[in-house]
Amino acid sequence: MPELPEVETTVAGLRPVLEGAVLARVEPRRADLRFPIPVDLRQRLTGATVTALSRRAKYGLIGTDRGDTLIFHLGMSGRWRIDPTEIGAHDHLLIETGAGRLLALNDPRRFGSLDLVRSEAWESYNPFTRMGPEPLGPDFTAAALAAALRGKTTSIKAALLDQRIVAGLGNIYVCEALNMAGIAPTREAGRIGRPRLTLLVEAIREVLTAAIVAGGSTLRDYARPDGELGYFSKQWRVYGREGESCVCGTPIRRRVDGGRSTFFCPKCQK
Repeated sequence: MPELPEVETTVAGLRPVLEGAVLARVEPRRADLRFPIPVDLRQRLTGATVTALSRRAKYGLIGTDRGDTLIFHLGMSGRWRIDPTEIGAHDHLLIETGAGRLLALNDPRRFGSLDLVRSEAWESYNPFTRMGPEPLGPDFTAAALAAALRGKTTSIKAALLDQRIVAGLGNIYVCEALNMAGIAPTREAGRIGRPRLTLLVEAIREVLTAAIVAGGSTLRDYARPDGELGYFSKQWRVYGREGESCVCGTPIRRRVDGGRSTFFCPKCQK
């Protein structure tokens, strides 16, 4: 599933094409993805001018001068294609700009979503109301993380995947950040001291920033809007590297928790 860096990279790729552009044609090619597509999406967006593009957690936001914001989620395999040479069966939304650029939202598994909300109320969009702070934002601090984890007996890995604790983190980058911070994924979340949480916050920021610079991680179908693949997977410390050597020389292990693979170094992470 595309995670925060992939969505940030996607928004950055869309910005030069969409920001300030008139949406001359907006064509949903099916009635639903994971959830129904708003029936008035075509009417409300056609002719509008894009005023801003941003991200919240793993969602992209496209604002218009009509006071509407298109909110998209890429699901498991979704991606935007810019100026595709042909339209495929899995291109479920087409947007053509007044300058003649064409964008296609491609989602073979249809686990993504499209919604349309009033711009002044996007923060009240239902999935956002339960989310914690952005991991790259000023509100994500060791003190805030300590407060959110206080009394929690769940593992730190599970806690970081809880969007109510921190927004936008997924399996790949949690594994990477815990390794960088030297914290075992099974350690009880509420029993981790402030100094180690400070290292963890710094590691999360560093891992996400590096992934964004590298263009995200390619898992199966993910690619940036320009068609290029993300290359942060070449920099993975532990994820997907079971049996390979950690930087300390110890073989990396994998365990399965809640149906998700967890990769870690038993020597470096305590």
